[in-house]
Amino acid sequence: MDNYIVSARKYRPATFHSVIGQKSLTTTLKNAIENNKLAHAYLFCGPRGVGKTTCARIFAKTINCLNIKEDGEACNACESCQAFNENRSYNIYELDAASNNSVDDIRALTEQVRIPPQIGKYKVYIIDEVHMLSTQAFNAFLKTLEEPPRHAVFILATTEKHKIIPTILSRCQIYDFNRISINDMVEYLEYVAKNENIRAEKEALNMIAQKADGGMRDALSIFDQVVSFSGQTVTYQSVIQNLNVLDYEHYFNISAAVLNKEVSQSLLILNDIFKKGFDGQQIITGLTNFFRDLLVCKDPQTIVLFELGDAVKDKYTQLARQFSDNFLYKAIEWSNECDLNYRYSKNKRLLIELLLIRLCQSEHQSLPIDDKKKIKIEPLKPSSEKSDIPETVEKEQPQAVADSRPSPVISTEEKKEGQSIRANTSSLEKNKLRIPIKKTTTTTTQEEKNAEEQENKKIFQESFSKEDLEKAWKEYASTEQDAHLKNTILNVLPQLLENNKILISVFNPDQQSKLQDKKEEMKDYLSRQLKNNRIELDIQITENKNEFIPYTNRDKFDYMIEKNPSLLTLVKNFNLRFD
Repeated sequence: MDNYIVSARKYRPATFHSVIGQKSLTTTLKNAIENNKLAHAYLFCGPRGVGKTTCARIFAKTINCLNIKEDGEACNACESCQAFNENRSYNIYELDAASNNSVDDIRALTEQVRIPPQIGKYKVYIIDEVHMLSTQAFNAFLKTLEEPPRHAVFILATTEKHKIIPTILSRCQIYDFNRISINDMVEYLEYVAKNENIRAEKEALNMIAQKADGGMRDALSIFDQVVSFSGQTVTYQSVIQNLNVLDYEHYFNISAAVLNKEVSQSLLILNDIFKKGFDGQQIITGLTNFFRDLLVCKDPQTIVLFELGDAVKDKYTQLARQFSDNFLYKAIEWSNECDLNYRYSKNKRLLIELLLIRLCQSEHQSLPIDDKKKIKIEPLKPSSEKSDIPETVEKEQPQAVADSRPSPVISTEEKKEGQSIRANTSSLEKNKLRIPIKKTTTTTTQEEKNAEEQENKKIFQESFSKEDLEKAWKEYASTEQDAHLKNTILNVLPQLLENNKILISVFNPDQQSKLQDKKEEMKDYLSRQLKNNRIELDIQITENKNEFIPYTNRDKFDYMIEKNPSLLTLVKNFNLRFD
């Protein structure tokens, strides 16, 4: 039985040409070799699995090749290349800085630098994860890195460039590796699948590339995992099942429910997603990205930002035509707000359900009916149950949505007819879903907008009493996770002054500092609870002249001795010491 080699090792690039997604960097390195302009130190930095160490090895192999090809690649036939391919080359020295990060390790390396190569021109030292070196090790490495022998070349690789001290950065040529694009990864995965005699759907490979997050090594590892699960045929369903991925079909179903204003249908889809074991945070994040992808698909100029494969691009573009830009802006904004509030919500599922209700009841401008008939969305409803709305009304419902768009010229008869259809549809929707739906208005006057703005201002300028303030203050204290800070908040009661000014009196600078850090958070919470955004918080230290309040341990001890002097005798008899 042959020894199995994972794809990440088996298909590791051996030439500059086979490196995926780093064409500009490999071209620069090849030109440097061709023009004999090699630096003494290089720094390769970038995300994991994008080819930093691989390019370092190819570079080390090529500069020692005795017969470099015309295209700048190593010949793989000379003694130096064969020694490298068989892992017996003494010209290349690799050091893992994650486990060899002491001063002694660097000193041992610098002692070897003065030994010239046996075969070839250069002796290459590849230091991987160089950011793991200690500060003392960096300092010990500085002089050798700045003025090495002519035969020594250093290649440093790291995923965290910001952790390397500036004196090291200034001595190196820095190469920033990019994340590999999804299309490049899909193309390479197709090549691997063809060589392994594996049938793979392009959408399945696209999902693997998306899951890899720009790393080719991760993509190959996921590919091996999926092949172990599904055998010689890799399908889209097997990938999402094995990787537990929430696929975009669920979001297409949700968007169809939003288009048809079917609140109950959207809640059933959400319940189906929860039954499959997906987390609510994952649902919100996926929904936000889905609306973002729809937005970039609406404009040919921004469609280049679409990160999924070409196989699903047409479906996104087709659906994006159904929504207006303003609705997608609002949908992304509402989804992002839900994402921010999810962590602090006590009823997380209800928060997502409210988002879906909000999306379904929003007034989005659709395309005219003639254009909508030309566009078909395949996954409209996940279930085959018939709707309670009569067929004749369901056919007229898109007309009602289309008529809700503001139009510059509308005749009186058309306007009455459109309002009648909307009224009938709205009544049936309410009876079916038992959820109130906002009434659609064709025009909004400037006076109504001004009245609405004034009404909103009144809501956030309501007066409140001292009892309301103390109640909101205690409710805020109950939300605090830090027990010590929670007790501090409960021990100080706010005082209501004139002009919505709130005075918080504390007993020492430590309490003042802690509450000062929470000032903005407390102000926002009280503004929401008291429905007043004009409040001001003033945190001051107030000395109580009538009664001494002990705070530190020493103050408490002295206070106890003052109240009960016999405790001092107890301390002396047992030779106790105060810490």
